[in-house]
Amino acid sequence: MMSTSLPLLMEAEQLTKLLATDEHKLLILDTSSAENHAKHHIPGAIHIEPKALQCGTPPYPGQLPSVEQLTEMFSRVGLSDDKHVIAYDDEGGGWAGRLIWTLDVLGHKNYSYLNGGLAAWVNEDHPIQTSINTAQASDYQVTIHPAPIAEVEDIIPNLGTDNFAIWDARSAGEHNGSKVLTKRGGHIPGAVNIDWLELMDRDRNMRLVNLEQLQQRLDALGLSKDKQIVTHCQTHHRSGLSYLAMKILGYPNIKGYHGSWSEWGNREDTPIAND
Repeated sequence: MMSTSLPLLMEAEQLTKLLATDEHKLLILDTSSAENHAKHHIPGAIHIEPKALQCGTPPYPGQLPSVEQLTEMFSRVGLSDDKHVIAYDDEGGGWAGRLIWTLDVLGHKNYSYLNGGLAAWVNEDHPIQTSINTAQASDYQVTIHPAPIAEVEDIIPNLGTDNFAIWDARSAGEHNGSKVLTKRGGHIPGAVNIDWLELMDRDRNMRLVNLEQLQQRLDALGLSKDKQIVTHCQTHHRSGLSYLAMKILGYPNIKGYHGSWSEWGNREDTPIAND
């Protein structure tokens, strides 16, 4: 069930007020580095090691963890259907976006993203905690909802069709094949390249860039809301942010390709362009 009372994109001032009430059953999940979480975090936050959101198994380490791994992780942090998750990280939204994509896969729709994450929270002098929190564990039952997941088989038949588009969130060098991290370099034919770093406003403590201007840019590049959009990077970490940005903009039909380029570029049967 989607929460109607809390916004998907939450500002630090809003969360500060919420922390002073018991009106909402908040579960604050910090996907910052272990070092940054130990140094300072939002009061009550529970840490999720970022890499735990990926299976970590070569050659496609970014794929979804197993049901057993997901069950253990989300039971440990105390997730339940009545909890409203506040997701944040220390890097501008990649890992927090990956977490939100994972929650979509689990069918958990009660969540918000803290705009700017730890940077906005700390730099704007909101309350911090240094002691480590331990959640009251839950018995979370994992059900995989495949709609947010893109596989190779979802992509190849749709290449070149009018109602389908791909957002490649990697760097320009990775996209054009000059920087190769797999057996083959380049990009999925027809993919549009917008580097995930271009979604962060460093002058506003790593908040998302102006959303109206971003929408105009996406529309101009053919990444419009009337299409099914698949987004990827190397391991569906950076593309967690592009997925999140589209969620916030209200895109109705988006998928995260969890195999990402580590799969596409290492297979022999996937088409590649270098234009």
